[in-house]
Amino acid sequence: MPDTKTAPLFAPVADKYKRFALPLAVAVLVIFHAVGFWGMMFSGSPEYFQRLTPMNLLLTNTLLFSFHRHWSAHFILFALVVFAVGFFSEVVGVHTGIIFGDYVYGEALGLKVWEVPLLIGLNWLMLVYVTGVISNKLTLPWIGKGALAALLMVILDFFIEPVAMAFDFWSWRGGEIPLSNYAGWFGIALLLQLYFQKAEFSKQNALAPYVYLVQLLFFLCIGVLL
Repeated sequence: MPDTKTAPLFAPVADKYKRFALPLAVAVLVIFHAVGFWGMMFSGSPEYFQRLTPMNLLLTNTLLFSFHRHWSAHFILFALVVFAVGFFSEVVGVHTGIIFGDYVYGEALGLKVWEVPLLIGLNWLMLVYVTGVISNKLTLPWIGKGALAALLMVILDFFIEPVAMAFDFWSWRGGEIPLSNYAGWFGIALLLQLYFQKAEFSKQNALAPYVYLVQLLFFLCIGVLL
């Protein structure tokens, strides 16, 4: 016969250490990005740290979604749709230049399918989710929240672009980032953000603002030193 007193016995211990989860996750995020920053800028072997980019992205997503509340069917569907839309918009973009402009992906982001790294779909999911959670904290109409979140994505992309070109994430024909890139980002992001606002799942995640801030500071600091 199972001991029904075991769970209540350990519940206070779990509650005691639960409050350390967020500070620990933030610390891990900061440490990994700080190591990446040092490695790419000062180690003398930036290629080695470039190859660790997929691991860093996977770690960030693992931490982020471990703080998501209630893994409902609606949330899983949302995650699959955003991953697919993000990935295939990049496939169309790479092969036609229609959505974002004329660009190609390098080797730093790992395994590619149809010339696009699979992790790009995960990156779209992470950014849509993080900025959606942040904007959802504000008292705005749902369309306003969606537009703000899409703008936050474009702001982050603005700081990512120079770093991406310098470290073989992707490159633009002629070395110039076209305005169509930001317009395309905003358009796709807005559609996905409006879906985020209307989808029926929990939109609370304590780690989301820290993920956005750490990513922003990481690319901003590297961009300043390039």
